[in-house]
Amino acid sequence: MLCQCGCSESLRHDLCLTDCLLLYVFSSSGKEDSSGERGLLHTWKGYSYSVTPERVLLSRPVLQAALGTRHGILLVEGGQVYSFGEFPWKQSQVSEAGPLKPVLESALSGQRVIAVAAGSFHSGALTEDGGVHMWGENSFGQCGLSSLAVVPNPTPVAVLDLDTSPPHTIRVLELACGEQHSLALSAQHEVWAWGSGCQLGLVTTIFPVWKPQKVEHLVGRHVLQVACGAFHSLALVRCLPPQESRRPLPDKCGQCHQLLYTMTDKEDHVIISDSHYCPLGVEFSPSEAVAQNGEVLTTTDSDIAAAGTDSDQAVGGVGAAGSRNSPYPDDQAVKEYLKLSDTSLADETPPADSLDLLTSDLIPGVMPVTTSSALNSLVSSCASAVGERVVSTYEALSLKKMINYYYPGVGGVAGVPGGVPGGPAEERVRLEESMQGKKSCSTGDIREEEAEGLSRRLSLPGLLSQVSPRLLRRASRPRVRAVPLTPVGGLPEAGELLPSLQTEVWSWGRGEEGQLGHGDNLPRLQPLCIKCLSSKEVVLVAAGAHHSLALTAQSQVFSWGSNSSGQLGHMASPTTIPRLAKLSEGIRVWDVGAGAQHTLLLADGDCYQPILYYSGQQVKDGVQDAPQDQTEGYSYTQQPVLLPFCMNLGYVSGVFAGGQSCVALADRNVMGFIASLHELASAERKFYCKLSSVKNHILRPLLDLGENYRPASTVLLRSLARCYSHLCHLTGQHSASLTANLRRRREFKNLVMLEHASIFLDTYNEYCCSVGNFLVMGGFQALAKPSLEFFGKCPELLQRLAESSEENIPLSDLLVTLFYLPMRHLHEYGRLLLKLGTCFEVSSVDYQKLQDGCSKFEALALHLKRRRKEAEYTYHFWKSFPGKMTDSLRKPRRRLICESSNKALTLQNSGRFSVNWFILFNDALVHAQFSTHHVFPLATLWVEPIPEENTGLHGLKVVSPEETFTLLACSSMEKAKWLRSINQAVDQAMSGAGQSGSGAGQRAEPPISRTASYTFYKDSRLKEATYEGRWLAGKPNGRGVVKWLDGRIYTGTFKNGLEDGFGDYVMPSKTLNLNDHYQGHWKEGKMHGIGTYKYATGELYDGSFQDNMRHGHGMLRSGTLNSSSPSVFIGQWVHDKKTGYGVFDDITRGEKYMGMWQDDQRQGTGVIVTQFGLYYEGAFNNNKMQGTGVLLSEDNTTYEGEFSEDWTLNGKGVLTMPNGDYFEGSFTGEWGSGLKVTGSFFKPNLYDSDGDKGRALGRLAVRPEEKWRVVFEECWMRLGCEAPGQGENQRAWENIAVALTTSRRQHRDSPEMNLSRTQNRTLESLEFIPQQHVGPVTMEKYDSIRRYLIKACDTPLHPLGRLMETLVAVYRMTYVGVGANRRLLLQAVNEIMSYLARIFQLVRFLFPDLPEEGGAIPEPSSDPQDKKDSNCADTQLESPKPGRVVSSSALLLPVLLPRLYPPLFTLYALEKEREDDVYWECVLRLNKQPDVALLAFLGVQHKFWPVSVPVLGEKTEVVSSTKDACFASATETLQQISTTFTPSDKLQVIQLTFEEITKEVMSSLEDNFLWSMDDLFPVFLYVVLRARIRNLGSEVSLIEDLMDPCVQHGEHGIMFTTLKACYYQIQHEKTT
Repeated sequence: MLCQCGCSESLRHDLCLTDCLLLYVFSSSGKEDSSGERGLLHTWKGYSYSVTPERVLLSRPVLQAALGTRHGILLVEGGQVYSFGEFPWKQSQVSEAGPLKPVLESALSGQRVIAVAAGSFHSGALTEDGGVHMWGENSFGQCGLSSLAVVPNPTPVAVLDLDTSPPHTIRVLELACGEQHSLALSAQHEVWAWGSGCQLGLVTTIFPVWKPQKVEHLVGRHVLQVACGAFHSLALVRCLPPQESRRPLPDKCGQCHQLLYTMTDKEDHVIISDSHYCPLGVEFSPSEAVAQNGEVLTTTDSDIAAAGTDSDQAVGGVGAAGSRNSPYPDDQAVKEYLKLSDTSLADETPPADSLDLLTSDLIPGVMPVTTSSALNSLVSSCASAVGERVVSTYEALSLKKMINYYYPGVGGVAGVPGGVPGGPAEERVRLEESMQGKKSCSTGDIREEEAEGLSRRLSLPGLLSQVSPRLLRRASRPRVRAVPLTPVGGLPEAGELLPSLQTEVWSWGRGEEGQLGHGDNLPRLQPLCIKCLSSKEVVLVAAGAHHSLALTAQSQVFSWGSNSSGQLGHMASPTTIPRLAKLSEGIRVWDVGAGAQHTLLLADGDCYQPILYYSGQQVKDGVQDAPQDQTEGYSYTQQPVLLPFCMNLGYVSGVFAGGQSCVALADRNVMGFIASLHELASAERKFYCKLSSVKNHILRPLLDLGENYRPASTVLLRSLARCYSHLCHLTGQHSASLTANLRRRREFKNLVMLEHASIFLDTYNEYCCSVGNFLVMGGFQALAKPSLEFFGKCPELLQRLAESSEENIPLSDLLVTLFYLPMRHLHEYGRLLLKLGTCFEVSSVDYQKLQDGCSKFEALALHLKRRRKEAEYTYHFWKSFPGKMTDSLRKPRRRLICESSNKALTLQNSGRFSVNWFILFNDALVHAQFSTHHVFPLATLWVEPIPEENTGLHGLKVVSPEETFTLLACSSMEKAKWLRSINQAVDQAMSGAGQSGSGAGQRAEPPISRTASYTFYKDSRLKEATYEGRWLAGKPNGRGVVKWLDGRIYTGTFKNGLEDGFGDYVMPSKTLNLNDHYQGHWKEGKMHGIGTYKYATGELYDGSFQDNMRHGHGMLRSGTLNSSSPSVFIGQWVHDKKTGYGVFDDITRGEKYMGMWQDDQRQGTGVIVTQFGLYYEGAFNNNKMQGTGVLLSEDNTTYEGEFSEDWTLNGKGVLTMPNGDYFEGSFTGEWGSGLKVTGSFFKPNLYDSDGDKGRALGRLAVRPEEKWRVVFEECWMRLGCEAPGQGENQRAWENIAVALTTSRRQHRDSPEMNLSRTQNRTLESLEFIPQQHVGPVTMEKYDSIRRYLIKACDTPLHPLGRLMETLVAVYRMTYVGVGANRRLLLQAVNEIMSYLARIFQLVRFLFPDLPEEGGAIPEPSSDPQDKKDSNCADTQLESPKPGRVVSSSALLLPVLLPRLYPPLFTLYALEKEREDDVYWECVLRLNKQPDVALLAFLGVQHKFWPVSVPVLGEKTEVVSSTKDACFASATETLQQISTTFTPSDKLQVIQLTFEEITKEVMSSLEDNFLWSMDDLFPVFLYVVLRARIRNLGSEVSLIEDLMDPCVQHGEHGIMFTTLKACYYQIQHEKTT
């Protein structure tokens, strides 16, 4: 027996409770029940009119009851547990308590119990933390505690998962108890079992099982509920997802290895059967859970009748009508033949399309499963066995295809446990089937069971020879996917909010009474799915002692097992498979209880107050418990009977059964609240039954007739069916949710329809839209004729379901009424929520919540009512519309708003005889003329009234992307009507309210700026292109995307209909099958500004554009797909050609050109260096070395003279050898391949100077200030200046702020260009115009200017940062790689000095009060008043404080030089390579000496020698062997010179080194000591040697070249001179 909170009690047939129990419990909780009663428990026996319940009072409300064989358990509010009845396990304690005096289980004090369960002689309690407590009889281990025969008091039982390390405790959600076993459902929805018997479902033969163990056969499945009978178990399981449930089926049983299919050769036919039986149950593979449809165990043919066997008695004669559509040509002959072959139900097989819809297409996207190879070989055997007739039929249509066509899951279904059909078992089954007659009352899908039955056994000749040619043709053509009328898993947005309806019932244990439901009386050691319940939407299972119950969402009860007392609710046989309990029509069951020999049903009747039905044994007064097989003195019901006293019990919320007793839990109706909750749940159950009836008896047949419709109607009908199915499924889930709420909390706060109303609103919206679309397209009219043939000329069923009382109503109108019927239920939702609200104070939060919910549903109901009217209005319009234009204009979602057929609207300036008809739909304005028409989408339509003062006309100006025209109305009222209608239609079209919203809150007019999609048809540039994005008054404006038919795509910003701003443009290349890709700025429809262009050829250009051409500074990389770059050009472009200064790196030839260009050719002065060390500077003409030039080779051989070609000497010149010898005369020939010389040879005197020739290098190259002029010009232009220095300072700052703000917005809108938080903060600070750009510059302002420049140059979005980034790129491009040539050092240094000068010009433009180069900034003086008071004498005594000298190097080198340092220092290292090598060799030699020896060698005076040095914090004396310890701090300081970049930083390091030397010397000398150079130099020389600076010569040269002139003659200058002297001293140092 099962209590409805999920617990069950197993009862023995010969025991019962002897006392009657009635418990009245006063409620003390809940606002709505503060003055009433809840938790009233009524108990009675049998179904006699003389039942008189008793009652007893408890201090707290009862939440749940559970009954054992002779005892019961009560759970009250607060988590306390009471027991009553007989307690033999209590021993010395109280062993019995009458029903009037329940005993508190004090052992559970301190535990908050949330559920209880009772077995035959033991009990269980579940605590809030998921813990299990058990007590009672434990002989079979059912309490889970070893070494105890009985457990007197509740004792904790550990449910541990031993597969984990360490083992962790399993949290339990639900308990169920049988006679010798117990089950627990874990929080992971897995089943754990303990006790004895095969009902445990465990892979073991050793009993009892003392510790809870996991039922492995259900691992991987989502178990929802468990129930225990006396010796069997049930589990309600959620169906697997589609991809898991449809796997290939096995050929053989995985345990006994027998074939799953057998063949029997009869005289005139062959029978294929899947009647394999394996006593172990389901085969189990460790690697996977048992497949949903892959069970090996099978049931008998009686399964076919599981839900009612005779479809001829279907509601409204559907079954009878359907039989006329049978695919067999001669129905009577087929039936006669099929009787012989024991397939008596095959004549009811529906058309194949219908079956396909009901089977394979129940799961979307899953193709029918092919049967196994065993079936293939079997078919071949059959063909040879029955002769040529079968062979020819098999060739036309293989049996395998035929089986898949009828039932795509065949292969793993059940079969007869007795071997070959035709035996005694089969005869018994046939007799049992004939006994059932025509008693079916199932409203379920009968055809589905017939299809399932047909797949059990197929007779080849009887099937194939009778197939009609029409069916064969249908089987051979492609199958159209049907609409799933049972959505898998429910609505996606519902998620876990609502109960699942896609469930299966699994059973295991003893089966001698058929209580397992598998069609036999055999036991099952492992869980096995009851196949015929898999599609019944079971929401609750209950187990009696030897029978089982399953309650479905459609309020039907299936029962199976022992029926000795009529407890199954029907007298049909066999009872080994689930059958429907026989109830009157309109009775909807929503709770069940199962006792030893009776069943209790809680149901809805004509009113919403629950009623009770009883089926089973009648108990007479004075007769004691009788064994189950002795029924003398007992009578029983043959079908459920109504209990006459049920209306006096109040509002029953749950029923329980135990032994021979029944218990009902009821509430008083306080303030109408309980009644309202019951009415809401009852209305939802009734509505779901109605929807299911329409789906099964109307929608399915209409879909089966699909081949008679037009293709468009078929698609819309399938869409309608899909939406109807979603609505139906949601209603079923909600019905189950409301029912569960009644059984548990009975409150409204967590109702899904309140908390997640959008799920319901969206589903109804979608459904209404699909019905309207079908109506508008004439779908219901198209259905009329085939429906008339199917339903007959007297469609009583349709009229009854549509609740229509009109006579002679057209069939199409009847269908419209029927499919719009669900909309009425929204009013019912609103009414019932309002009724619930009246139970609360108007000012309360609960009332407001219910009122809001009511308003939502009522508003939607009104909105959908308007939508229906719009659809009907549109449908009638299309009936009168000219036929030619209907096909192109008629669309499912299009609705008519108004039209001008009454001449109310005309086109201005139209001809006298022209006809202009304007039709306004919800998505477009149509202008029709004679046989032509034009459609203007509303989303891109702007309308505004024309003032009437001047013209006197009632005009409306209409603007579309490509047309503007004026409409004239016949009156001002008509004008206002059309203006309002168009504006509202536009607004709805933009917001989507026309399809899915409620339409509330309309604006007076739609926004002038909007987002929409449009395809151009006129514009020459955009013809047939589609634009999607922002619009403004008929023009693309803002962000959008244009897609052309030829594959071009532009994504970016627009202005006045043209590309303007940042955009991304892709253009396919016709020849290379690749794309050109531009990403950058646009202006007035053309590429303009900074951008990157990736060519399909593999070239990449990054730089400036103007009018779609490369113009300005840019870099072009050429190479195949950019994987390698044969050449790179960076420089100036003019109208797509290289013009001006640029650097060209020819990687293939190993040459780099730095010079002037004209029209893509080298023209003017320039420099070429090669990877072989050649250096050329001079003139170029027509891309050749032509004119005067200087050529140097790696060994310093120099030629200066005339050139005619690249590397070709031609004319006068001087050739100088490395040793100074030179030729002077005329030269011809190519350098490196032999020269012809006519001239004189000179050998210079030893005293001749060659310094002039060295100084001449670079004079024929491009002057530094001419390099990269365009880069600086672009920066000036960004500041708003036409030429350098010509512009307004304020405007420049405004341009900077605008550029930064625009760039930030652009980066914010582009996820791939995200900025970090630090970058964003920097940009924000730079957007503000600094105050220091006006007024005299003080030291404070100077420092703020310096900080501003550092931030600006670090930000590429700032014009100065962009300039800095470009200069770094061009510098590295010039002097890296082949450009790392020592002869370029002078040019590299001069280029940096040029950068400084030109950037300083920009800085002085932004900060005009900044002094010029070399100007001074005075130090902050004292107070002016003090200065006036002081006398001249004071000023004579004190020299004035020196000010800060302004220089470009001091201000800008710290920003610029660190970025340029690597290539620059490389050039210095190459230039000083020989000197540094000599220096380094000497350093290594001298550093071999210890400190004392080196100090003596360098001539350091003894008084400066350190006596002791710190080592690890302790003073250590200097000895002769000490090394690298003296002046260590000064040495470490000097080594930092290699880690600094700017000359000022390096000079600072030198100064700190001197200070460290002084500090160490001063420690041993007097304080007033002063250095002399003679004393200092040897010490400093020692430090330089010990510092071991590898490229000291390069460091010295860099400082010398770039040092700020203002410090050359100061203290820093002297220190630097000392370092320089040390460097030269070390080179010439002689050591012995």
